[in-house]
Amino acid sequence: MDHITIKTLGQLKAANYKSLAVKDELRKNLIIQLQSNEAGFEGILGYDETVIPELQTAILSRHNILLLGLRGQAKTRIARLMVNLLDEYIPYVSGSEIFDDPLNPISWYAKHEILIHGDETPISWQHRSERYTEKLATPDVTVADLIGDVDPIKAATLKLTYNDERVIHFGLIPRAHRSIFVINELPDLQARIQVALFNMLQEKDIQIRGFKLRLPLDVQFVFTANPEDYTNRGSIVTPLKDRIESQILTHYPKTIAISRKITFQEAKISEEQKAGIEADGLVKDLVEQVAFEARQSEFIDQKSGVSARLTISAYENLISSAERRMLVNREKKTFVRLSDLVGIVPAITGKIELVYEGELEGPAKVAHTLTGKAIKSLFSRYFPDPEKAKKSKSANPYLSITEWFTEGNTLDLSDRLTLASYKKELMQVEGLNALVKQFHPKLSENQTLLMMEFVLHGLAEYSQLNKKYLESGFGFSDMFDSLFNTGPDEEEDDLDFR
Repeated sequence: MDHITIKTLGQLKAANYKSLAVKDELRKNLIIQLQSNEAGFEGILGYDETVIPELQTAILSRHNILLLGLRGQAKTRIARLMVNLLDEYIPYVSGSEIFDDPLNPISWYAKHEILIHGDETPISWQHRSERYTEKLATPDVTVADLIGDVDPIKAATLKLTYNDERVIHFGLIPRAHRSIFVINELPDLQARIQVALFNMLQEKDIQIRGFKLRLPLDVQFVFTANPEDYTNRGSIVTPLKDRIESQILTHYPKTIAISRKITFQEAKISEEQKAGIEADGLVKDLVEQVAFEARQSEFIDQKSGVSARLTISAYENLISSAERRMLVNREKKTFVRLSDLVGIVPAITGKIELVYEGELEGPAKVAHTLTGKAIKSLFSRYFPDPEKAKKSKSANPYLSITEWFTEGNTLDLSDRLTLASYKKELMQVEGLNALVKQFHPKLSENQTLLMMEFVLHGLAEYSQLNKKYLESGFGFSDMFDSLFNTGPDEEEDDLDFR
C-alpha cells in the first residue's frame, strides 16, 4: 500500500485497502515469516525451543499474552519485538486521537469527519514503530491513566454537557487502539484497576465516572509478571487472568554458551576497549559461571532470581578494570587477569537479593564466595582434580607448587601490577609455569600467565592453598601456615573467601 500517494478516504477505497484487526495483522505477518523461514525475534537467545514457539502459537491463536518469569529474562524485549510483526504503515483518520481506521471508525471525531467530508476525508499513515505503548504497573496508576477521564476544561471550552463523549480525555489504552499495549509487572496494579481492564477485554466498553461509552477498541494486550510478585506485592485478579488466553513461562539461559552470547550481545564494550584489551574465553566463562552459581546459592533469594544483567554488568566491569590498569600503567595493551575479578564485585552485589544467611555473610563476601565457586566449577575442565591428585599414588602435579608455599613463600597479585611485574610474580612460584606448559603447551604468553594465576585460585578453592582478599587483588600463602600463624588483627582484615 502506497502511504505516500493515498491522502483521502476515497483514494484508500479505490486502492481496495482491506482493514485487519491488530491480532489478525500479527497473525498474517507471522504466517509469512514462518513460511519463509525468517528468524523473527532477533536478539532473543536461548528461547528457540521453548518460549518463541509458544509465543508464535499464541499469536496464531490471536491471544492476549502473559509473559511470566523472573527478572532479567527478556520479557519486555520480547513484547517490543512483536512490533516487527505489524504492517509497516496503516492508514488512520487525520487528527484522530485514537488513530481510527478510516474504514471502521469508532470515535465521535472520526465518524463526524467522515460524515462531513465523505470520500474527501483526510487520511494519514502511522508507522509500526508508533504502534506500541508500554506502561509500568505501579500502585499509583489510576483508571484515568489507563482508560481516561472527563475533562472539565474541554467541556467548558466546547460548551458541552458531560453526556457528550467529546468531553472524555482518553487514557493510554484507547490511544493504543490498533496497536500493542504492554503492562509490565501486572500484579503491582491495584485490583480495582485490573477489574477495569477486564471490562475492556470482555465488554469492549469504557466506564468513566458513570459515563458509559461503547468503544470496541482493537488492542493486542501483552502483560509481564514476576512469579514472586504474586505473594510479595499483589496478584492478578482471577477474572482478568481468565481473559489472558496464553500464559508463557520464560527462563534463564540453560548453558554457559548461550549466556555468553547474551552477555556479548548486550555488553557495551567500545571499539577502543576491544582493540586494547584481550579477554580470554576462560574469564568470559567465569563471569557466566558466577551467575549460574548465584542461581543455586543458599545465600541468595532464588524466588527473586538472578538477572542476566548481572553478567552483562560484571563483564563490562571486568573489561574496565583491565582498562584502568592499562591506563594507570601507561600501557598500550593488556589482558584480563583473574585479579581483575575484584572489579566485578559491585556488579554482583547490586544484582542479588540476599536471604538471612546471606545478610549475615555480607554482600561483598557472598560475591567473593560466588566467584570462588565459579573458579572451582571450571577448574576441572583445564586441570586434574587437586583432591584426587593429592590422593593418587602417581606423582601429584601440584606438589612442587604447594611445597613452594609450604616453605614460607607468599604471593600477592594486585590488579595494578604492570605486565612485567605480574609475570615476575607468577614465574617465581616453582613448578607453576611447568604445570601449565604440561597441560596446555600451545597457549600464548598472555594465556599462559592467566592460566598460571588460574591454577593458584583453583588450588585455593580446593583447600590446597590459602587465598585472602586484598583491597586490589588476591594474596596466596600456605594453607596450614595461615591457620596457625594468624594474629588477632590479621584475622579481622584478611578474610578467607573460600
